[in-house]
Amino acid sequence: MRFQFIASEIWIGLRRNLSMTIAVIIVTFVSLTFIGSAALIQAQVGKFKDDWYGKVEVSVLLCPTNSAKPVCASGEATTEQIAEIEGLLKSPELAPEIETFTFESKADAWASFSDRFEGQWLLSQVTEDDMNASFRIKLVDPQNYQVIADVLTGRPGVEEVQDQRQVLEPIFRVLNGATFVAAGLAAVMLLAAVLLITTTIRLSALSRRRETGIMRLVGASNFIIRLPFMLEGAIAALVGSALSLATLWGAVRYLGRAAQSSSLQWVPVITVSEVWAIAPYLVVVAVALAMVASALTLRKFLKV
Repeated sequence: MRFQFIASEIWIGLRRNLSMTIAVIIVTFVSLTFIGSAALIQAQVGKFKDDWYGKVEVSVLLCPTNSAKPVCASGEATTEQIAEIEGLLKSPELAPEIETFTFESKADAWASFSDRFEGQWLLSQVTEDDMNASFRIKLVDPQNYQVIADVLTGRPGVEEVQDQRQVLEPIFRVLNGATFVAAGLAAVMLLAAVLLITTTIRLSALSRRRETGIMRLVGASNFIIRLPFMLEGAIAALVGSALSLATLWGAVRYLGRAAQSSSLQWVPVITVSEVWAIAPYLVVVAVALAMVASALTLRKFLKV
């Protein structure tokens, strides 16, 4: 009987304040979508770093035939220059900093490039002559890139010393910036959700003063009187969180399929498993926020 009474009170409250309830659902949905997006962006950054940082190398690009850089004015790197660079990599000055290094000829670079971009338009735009022969160096500590760069930059036959982290860091900065933007918007929307929940519960409590007065007279506890109001906010927040999770799931599933069917197949992307991983947290945040906001509102506007 008590459960039926509470359920009927919840239904009455939701029906009487339908427009406000819908507003709570929408704002909760938007705010949790931003929170979820921020979490998923960070998961994507972590996936990038796990996959790419383990493969990061220092590339000593050797002068090709048609380089426009002044350091390569004498033409393509000669066999003697390549041997001299290899000797430096084995020298006592650099050897302690290097875990492994390999030489990649122009033919090897072309074969690797062809495999990666097979069937894509980019492959038709370049030839083997456009490739750089290079030394690929894996450092003991990737932070010590500058030691290698200082010794080899400007050497005869060396076009450029390239730290692959310099290519990745701008990408990570953009993604981290997107995370902060999403988190900031989420904070604003969560504040809006709290204000809407408190307003909705306040209106619901004011519209049922007569009923709550009767309940007090018959000896109902404060908890029983307040519970229907608190559950109204929780249900609205729960619906909003469900919509948010459905949106995030659909977006991740679509983007994952798009990446796998495009030229970005080599890029590691998050999957729907990451959405399910954050789902409990989003639901708990939504329900807890609604319950706390409702409880604080009832203490002020429902004198029980």
